[in-house]
Amino acid sequence: MKNILPILMATVTVAFAPHAAALEVFACEPEWGALAQELGGDRVSIYVATGALQDPHRIQARPSLLARARRADLVVCTGAELEIGWLPIVLRQSGNDAIQPGRPGYFEAADFVPKLEVPMRLDRAEGDVHAAGNPHIQTDPRNIARVATALAGRLAQIDPAGARHYQTRHRDFAGRWDAALRRWEQRAAPLRDAPIVVQHKGFPYLEHWLGLRERASLEPKPGVEPTSAHLAAVLEQLKREPAKMILRAAYNDGRASEWLAERAGIPAVVLPFTVGGSDQARDLFGLFDDTVQRLLDALRCTGAHACRQQPGAGSDR
Repeated sequence: MKNILPILMATVTVAFAPHAAALEVFACEPEWGALAQELGGDRVSIYVATGALQDPHRIQARPSLLARARRADLVVCTGAELEIGWLPIVLRQSGNDAIQPGRPGYFEAADFVPKLEVPMRLDRAEGDVHAAGNPHIQTDPRNIARVATALAGRLAQIDPAGARHYQTRHRDFAGRWDAALRRWEQRAAPLRDAPIVVQHKGFPYLEHWLGLRERASLEPKPGVEPTSAHLAAVLEQLKREPAKMILRAAYNDGRASEWLAERAGIPAVVLPFTVGGSDQARDLFGLFDDTVQRLLDALRCTGAHACRQQPGAGSDR
């Protein structure tokens, strides 16, 4: 009996021992919060610093962000200077050594994908140009897969006890993602070579993935608001080189794209751009389901108003 009692007590102690605290993940954008949740499951607690209807270039370093960063184990951001206006302040003032650049607790997704639109030279007169290339990597699902592999490894590095857990979840996610990617590409085949106009230079990775051809941008320079003169010039260009649709992100002001759509006789399409950017884009899979559907709906439209009642018409529904 004396030998059995310690064994029973040890068993009870293990059975009722609290689980290790969840890894605190500070995600700069919704897509990385969603990906970290896919890979981490119940071993992670996710805080997303920005919303789908916020311009990711123009975020303020609020005290609430400092408080969250102070207790984070891992910061997951896009990088490529997307967060340059606020993240360095948050990191510096957080006092958290574990999440500083160069430490395992700091992760930039853009480090793990091939970048597009890398400038040959830097000239701020050309607008909001990013030295490391266009940062909007999340619009190509192949980039999501690349980042997932790297992020699963980083989670395991920070939380070695959960390494097998992250590996298993990554394997499951990768299988589902690969199947979804094949489905999206099959459905999106009619979009190849479709000429488009964009409101902001936010879609080069989407264009590269689907084979869309960008005719013009409503911004005269990246990050510079559309002007009447530039919109008029784009309208004249479209008379010579017609486009099928105008793309804007859910957070973009719609007035410029609607003005041009009305006069050019083509639909203005609101894409979710990230998780939460539409009712359908509730997770990463929904993000691309909805994006592809909205583009296909627009391709079938014959005028500026034709998509207004279609499921893929975004805020124009």
